[in-house]
Amino acid sequence: MIIAERKPMAEISRAVAPYKKVLVAGCGTCVAVCWAGGEKEVGILAAQLRLARSAEENEIVTLEATVERQCEKEMVMELRDKVSEVEAVLSLACGAGVQTMADVFEDKPVFPAVNTTFIGMPESEGVWVEMCGACGDCYLDRTGGICPVVRCAKGLLNGPCGGTRKGGKCEIDAGKDCAWVLIYRRLEKQGRLDLMRQYNAPKNFRAVKRPGRVQAVRA
Repeated sequence: MIIAERKPMAEISRAVAPYKKVLVAGCGTCVAVCWAGGEKEVGILAAQLRLARSAEENEIVTLEATVERQCEKEMVMELRDKVSEVEAVLSLACGAGVQTMADVFEDKPVFPAVNTTFIGMPESEGVWVEMCGACGDCYLDRTGGICPVVRCAKGLLNGPCGGTRKGGKCEIDAGKDCAWVLIYRRLEKQGRLDLMRQYNAPKNFRAVKRPGRVQAVRA
C-alpha cells in the first residue's frame, strides 16, 4: 500500500494563498487507509483552511470531494463539475494521483497536500512500516520474503554487516531488528540456509527505467 502523510499546514496555506475558491480533493484508497487523504481528512483540511484564512481576514471558499482512486483518469473525471467552479485544486492523493489530476485538468493548478513516503504494511493501529522500495529487481525469493533493500538500514544485499548488535539489533538504530538476522532466522525455519552462502550481485539500478511503463498481457 502507498503510504503518505499530510504536509505542514503552513506549506499548504502558502500554496493556495493567491486563490479564493479551492477544491479539496481526497482519494478513497491508499491514503484513506493510512489516514492521510480520505473523506474525513478532506473535511478536516478544508475546515483548517477556512479558519486560517478567516484569522487573516482573507476568506476562502472550499469545495470538498473524494473519489475512489485519483490515479485513474475515468474516476478523476467525476470531479470535472467541481473543478470548473474553482481556481485551484488541493489533492490529498499520492504523487500519482496529483499528476493524474494535473493531466486531466491542465487549465487549473493542482497542489499536493500530502507527501508520498513509501510502500508499506500496517504494523499496528496507526503505524505503517516500509516493506518495498519498488526497485524492479526483487530479491524476496532469496531472502525468505524479507526485503534487504529497504529493511536493512544500509541496504546490504549480502549481510549481515559487522555492526550487528547483541540480540540481533541494527547498529544504526538499536530499536530495530537487523534485517539480515531476520532473514537468517526465516531461512533457517524453511530449511534454506544454503541461500545465506550464495553471493548476491550488486544491485541492478537499470532494472527500473524512468519514467516506468508496464503493459499488462491478458492470459
